[in-house]
Amino acid sequence: MISYILRRTLAAVILLLVVSAVTFAIFFVLPRLAGQTADQLAQQYIGKAPSKADIAAVKHNLGLDQPVYVQYWHFIKGIVSGATYDLGPSTVHCDAPCFGYSFKTHQAVWPQLTSRMPVTLSLALGAAVLWLVSGVAIGVISALKPRSFFDRTFMGVALAGVSLPMFFTGNLAILLFTYQWPIFGRTYVPLTENPAQWANTLIPAWCSLALLYSAIYARLTRSGMLETMNEDYIRTARAKGLRERKVVVRHGLRAALTPIITVFGMDLGLLLGGAVITETVFSLHGIGQYAVQAIDDNDLPPILGVTLLAAFFVVIANLLVDLLYAAADPRVRLS
Repeated sequence: MISYILRRTLAAVILLLVVSAVTFAIFFVLPRLAGQTADQLAQQYIGKAPSKADIAAVKHNLGLDQPVYVQYWHFIKGIVSGATYDLGPSTVHCDAPCFGYSFKTHQAVWPQLTSRMPVTLSLALGAAVLWLVSGVAIGVISALKPRSFFDRTFMGVALAGVSLPMFFTGNLAILLFTYQWPIFGRTYVPLTENPAQWANTLIPAWCSLALLYSAIYARLTRSGMLETMNEDYIRTARAKGLRERKVVVRHGLRAALTPIITVFGMDLGLLLGGAVITETVFSLHGIGQYAVQAIDDNDLPPILGVTLLAAFFVVIANLLVDLLYAAADPRVRLS
């Protein structure tokens, strides 16, 4: 088991390096291949209507006039040990991990990400618990009673949940439960200040996000359980006299969890990198809304930082999925 963990951890580190190289290429190399000059590329990191002095300063700070491999080295070095930017009359040091520096707002990106991360974590983890529990439970019951009224009803609701976009269900939830029937609060309150108010303001966002994802998990669980419950070892377990609950949970559901673990790891990793639409609809000042504001302001360093952070969460989520595989199926450890 230890060797399996070490192999997967090493693979995750290598994958992070590959992701950093790809991200660097998207933001720094591909525009040059498309015909942009160093001045034009530097202008995109400042914002709208920059002066020639600002463009020259950014080009020097980002090393856009240097070879690509030197730029990538400074890029990685900045993440690991920080970076220093010359702003003319003064210099600014971006502490490690330096995910970029906004020359428009004159703020380092990483502190902005960490200040908004609790909001995104609260949204993603709360919704993940709801959609995982509800989706798996509905899928199991539907599989145990196929073609029943319950099965047809909830699979129809699941189909509607997948079909309805977040900007529809989210705005509908705000209209009904915040304005027409003021049950839930409108302004986000940190967990450390008031846990009850924190949950009260996030419930509409949790439920709207869980409706979208739980539908997918219900259908995945149902199809997996229908296939698993017809296996020979399930009939053998029943023939031995095991209770039906033990047969379903220990033998049926455990075998059907493999695709669910895979999808859950990817979905949670992507949401931790910023639930862009949900945070925008519910006016939550998280990582996703930070990226939207940066796009509106034509401010590329925050977008670059959010991209790196989202990639980091996805890689870590994949690593955790691999470890959960090993716990759920010992045969995986030998691969």
